Amino acid sequence: MFRSLNTPTSWAVTLCAAGILMVTMGARQSLGLFLAPLNASTGLDIASISLAMAIGQFMWGAVQPIAGAVADRYGPRRVLQGGLLLLALGSALTPWMTSTWGLVFSLGLLFAVGSGAGSFSVLIGAATTRLPVEARGVASGVINAGGSFGQFVFAPILQKLIQAMGWMGAMWALAALTLTALPLVRVISQPPGHAHRSIAATDSGLRRSVRNALADRSYLLLHAGFFTCGFHIAFLVTHLPGEVNLCGLPPAVASWSLAIIGLANIFGSLYAGSCIARYRSKYVLFWMYASRAVMIVLYLIAPRTDLTFYIFAAGLGFTWLATVPPTAAIVGKLFGVRHLGTLFGLTLLSHQIGGFLGAWLGGLSITRFGDYTWMWYADMVLAAIAALVNLPIREAAVQQLPRLGRA
Repeated sequence: MFRSLNTPTSWAVTLCAAGILMVTMGARQSLGLFLAPLNASTGLDIASISLAMAIGQFMWGAVQPIAGAVADRYGPRRVLQGGLLLLALGSALTPWMTSTWGLVFSLGLLFAVGSGAGSFSVLIGAATTRLPVEARGVASGVINAGGSFGQFVFAPILQKLIQAMGWMGAMWALAALTLTALPLVRVISQPPGHAHRSIAATDSGLRRSVRNALADRSYLLLHAGFFTCGFHIAFLVTHLPGEVNLCGLPPAVASWSLAIIGLANIFGSLYAGSCIARYRSKYVLFWMYASRAVMIVLYLIAPRTDLTFYIFAAGLGFTWLATVPPTAAIVGKLFGVRHLGTLFGLTLLSHQIGGFLGAWLGGLSITRFGDYTWMWYADMVLAAIAALVNLPIREAAVQQLPRLGRA
């Protein structure tokens, strides 16, 4: 599986990108652990805090095409450095925010824009232009697994820090942890090789690429499916701790469930990276989204116990962000890699429009109805629709590389 990453440079670029994503996604995907402490400390209701986090979901997506375009044009170094600094600043300022708009500023803007600038569109785009064609699928899976490993590591650590230091101390510790990723930026920011310069020389321009993409039916269908993925993920990372609390279970169940999601997605991401080298990515996406609908049905009919949450987390975690490698692969197949950071960034914007609705509507649901039942139903239906809309996407068959015979 990893034989395509056959040079030290390929491994260095891939692992450093994975390390940066581990930090930015680990911080972002564990943010729901702070919802209840913020509610108790600030006196703001869950809906108000959910609104700030929902705006953060949207801003994380909105910055992706912008960050991707800047990185495509000027290189990823300053984009990644600025993103990590903003993420740390947003974390550090949050303990002083006592109003909804204060949280919108620290978490919805600084934290979200920072984590977005150091996320998939820039990292996968930068790595793709620095790796040979045969290594790109596996590399995207490894990079994506880095983000999942971050969730696996950060969720239980932050829960322990909240219990030991209070949520404010945990936020300041998170700011310090974020800065540890800065040295990795230098490796992934090395100038690309000759192949990428040749691509740039024949490029027809960013505006034309974006215009052509937005007129492509397959690209829009890909956006529709990824919208559902964002709805699903944002709802769970924001409100899974609340769901656990409604079931009368301790907070540790929520943090370990988030950690299990991250652990399972490490394997899911690596598997997805290998699958897109053998199968059409649209079929990989179909089965991922369809499995989510099935998992939600099983969760709704199961007893609410610790074990149920852990099994549910493992099942969902396998496909959690494993949708990223096949989605990025389709964008690359349709339009090439020269502007992959920008075009995949637009796809991530669609993802986060869904994320905004998942986080915000979850807060409205618990405030108005006292539980998340209708959100689970909506999530299940959207997952089924997402599976179906991927099937008509125009995608060429995978060209299998010939096996080398024995000498």
